[in-house]
Amino acid sequence: MTADSTPALVQQADAATDGPPAGPSAARGPRARNTTAYLKYVAAKIAGAVVSLFAVLVTSFFLFRLIPSDPVKQMTGGRPVSAEQLESLRHQLGLDQPMWQQFTSYIGDALTGDFGVSFAYHAPVVDKIVEKLPATLLLTGTAYVLYSVIGLWLGTRTAWRNGSAGDRFHTALALTLYSVPSFWLGLLLIIVFSVGVGPIPGMFPTGGMSSGDTSGFGYVTDVAHHMVLPVITLVAVGYAQTLLVMRSSLLDEMGSDYLTTARAKGLRDDVVRRKHAVPNAMLPTFTLMFVNLGHVVAGQILVETVFSWPGLGSLFYQGLSTPDLPLVQGLFFVFATAVILANTLADVLYPLLDPRVGR
Repeated sequence: MTADSTPALVQQADAATDGPPAGPSAARGPRARNTTAYLKYVAAKIAGAVVSLFAVLVTSFFLFRLIPSDPVKQMTGGRPVSAEQLESLRHQLGLDQPMWQQFTSYIGDALTGDFGVSFAYHAPVVDKIVEKLPATLLLTGTAYVLYSVIGLWLGTRTAWRNGSAGDRFHTALALTLYSVPSFWLGLLLIIVFSVGVGPIPGMFPTGGMSSGDTSGFGYVTDVAHHMVLPVITLVAVGYAQTLLVMRSSLLDEMGSDYLTTARAKGLRDDVVRRKHAVPNAMLPTFTLMFVNLGHVVAGQILVETVFSWPGLGSLFYQGLSTPDLPLVQGLFFVFATAVILANTLADVLYPLLDPRVGR
């Protein structure tokens, strides 16, 4: 072997030690792979949401046409109307067209955000939804914040003190309220606190959003006064569900080895609960909270109807009585869209709380 060949041998040995040249696959580390997997996961969830929204759009068209009622006859209110007038009204509303033509027109308009004109209100459906949406968000949004906070706090405390008198009381109360129909509870509250029973005087209005004769700060207090009973009704049912889910999740975590290890390291009990047990137990409750968040837009149809609250729920109920097909179709799509988007948002954020999801 000559001296001239030594540098070549050294270069070959170095190349063998370093391995093959770094390519695109070698540049992808664990972080890049995790990011790619997460983006694929998000894309799949968004695609599923889009398919669900289209399915809801199709369902909303056919579902309300199964109602055994003639919108035209309902709109005439039983007044004597000639057959020619009925046919003219059907033509104006587009109900004399073949079903396939009504369907294609509805899909095409809905994809552009046009849900038609309400039969009863003679106004665009989108305008009626925008008009009633603030009232629903005020009522159900307030209730959502209250029952989420109360349910999480009591669910954590009852689970951590499992078997105590407080745990048994709150669990029994939550089970009772969760099984009670919301409209029945609302009627009961009206009878007791609006009409008055025995020594209990009527303290709150029976329904509506305001008395209509106030302004400024007086209007704010008047609306708050009208909100008390419907908010209590929504909170009673919502907090019970949140408490039971949070309690069950935390009880499952309490027997885990990592909590025993945390206690063995000398951590205080409240620190173990707050920093270790509760964050892991929050995952199922996190999903429930996003599902309930979608219901904030949908409102509570029966509760709004019982308390005559001028929101989307009572508007939907009024639309069903006709039936006002464009109105109920548009509201049904808005309600379903809110729930689907909330579920999709929960699915997208879930891997950030639990890295095992989406891999």
